[in-house]
Amino acid sequence: MTVRRFVAPTAREALRCVKEQLGPDAVIVANKTVPGGVEITAMSADSLDALSTQTSAPPAPNARGAATHRLADDEEGDYTVSLSGKAHAQMPFRVWQPTETVRIPESKAGLRPLPPKIGKEMHSAAQVASLLRQTTGEAASQGSTATPESPVTQQLMVEMQSIKSLLERQLAGFAWGEMSRQSPTHAMLLAELLDAGFSSALARRLIDEMPPDNTPADGRKWLASAINRRLRTLTGDNDIIDKGGVFALVGPTGVGKTTTTAKLAARCVVRYGAERLALLTTDGYRIGAHEQLRIYGRILGVPVHVVRDTEDLRRTLVELRDKHMILIDTVGMSQRDRMVAEQAAMLTRAGEVKRVLLLNAGSRGDTLDDVVRAYSGEDLSGCILTKIDEAPSLGPALDAVIRHGLLLAYVANGQRVPEDMHLPNRNYLLHRAFKLPAESSPHRLKPDDVGLVAAPRGTRAEPVGVSHG
Repeated sequence: MTVRRFVAPTAREALRCVKEQLGPDAVIVANKTVPGGVEITAMSADSLDALSTQTSAPPAPNARGAATHRLADDEEGDYTVSLSGKAHAQMPFRVWQPTETVRIPESKAGLRPLPPKIGKEMHSAAQVASLLRQTTGEAASQGSTATPESPVTQQLMVEMQSIKSLLERQLAGFAWGEMSRQSPTHAMLLAELLDAGFSSALARRLIDEMPPDNTPADGRKWLASAINRRLRTLTGDNDIIDKGGVFALVGPTGVGKTTTTAKLAARCVVRYGAERLALLTTDGYRIGAHEQLRIYGRILGVPVHVVRDTEDLRRTLVELRDKHMILIDTVGMSQRDRMVAEQAAMLTRAGEVKRVLLLNAGSRGDTLDDVVRAYSGEDLSGCILTKIDEAPSLGPALDAVIRHGLLLAYVANGQRVPEDMHLPNRNYLLHRAFKLPAESSPHRLKPDDVGLVAAPRGTRAEPVGVSHG
């Protein structure tokens, strides 16, 4: 067996030496880099046959067939490496192999195929939606774990909603800038309505209905006229005191129900006498609550009855059916208290009781909306604005009255009985409603803030119930 090592400066020279000394069928056993260049270990083809004959156990075949090579001349006399015919003989050992690239069959990769590549041409919305549905369906067929209930999906939905909100804000800023350029009067009047406390829903609706090409002065007159048309109020001809009946004053704590009851009672006594009026109270929770009404009753000469439940209220109303007017002072409670519904049910079961809702004119618009929603119902005959002397602007209060279609019966502006209660004066109310905060007020909107305030905040929009009474 002839196994020899050849060292040369380059691999080409070493291969030439192997061919010259061992023949073109020489088998390369190993090669490596040495300080002098390249070392190749090779053996002749005869030595390979002798080695195969001496081996008793059949060796494993070389599956790759890349370990043995034959040296041959090409047409140009250069040296290349190719498989030798004798290299397919069974070998007793696994010789050196060059680095191999293992390729995994595509059927075993377990990977989802990529969606079709979108070219530079534009696709319609329907095509994009179809592509997304196809991709989503393929992911589901591969056993995807991103279900609608998974934390990953929920996180993605939250992030998409956040991006949508940011885009809406950005577009609102663009729309406001465009509106300021195209219709500067409309933009200025919208900012004034928002500054006065009107809701964005009503303000935008009024601005959209306002005719174009108005001067600021004409625009303000048009807005005042539009709000005046939508505002429903009582007049001297249809005063509830002249109509008579059973009225229960309801509302949140501290809105002034007891004082307003005394004011209405004083007006009724002046017109019809003390014997045609009766006062009832259901407020047995606050310490001394009914005593305050009793003091007013003694001053007016009107008896005060305390009722506890529905049966007591019904029995008392039957006994007092000959009265021209019966006023009921109810328990004050938060609009978010579940007892509000129980109180409304008690008054409804008692008979023909009409409720009058008291609203604090100094409250925020969203607070007034909560109160109206909590106390709304078919038996709600009207509302009374209290503490208008404490309110910096009547815009939020009138906005709530208009949007919910309430009938404004009275306004109260102090604690004096009965002087500080009046029928609604439209001119006074509109003047107070359009009163703007001072320039130095921190609540005054800056020009860049108006677009953000008027921008939509979510995907749901509540309908604006504007009455045209």
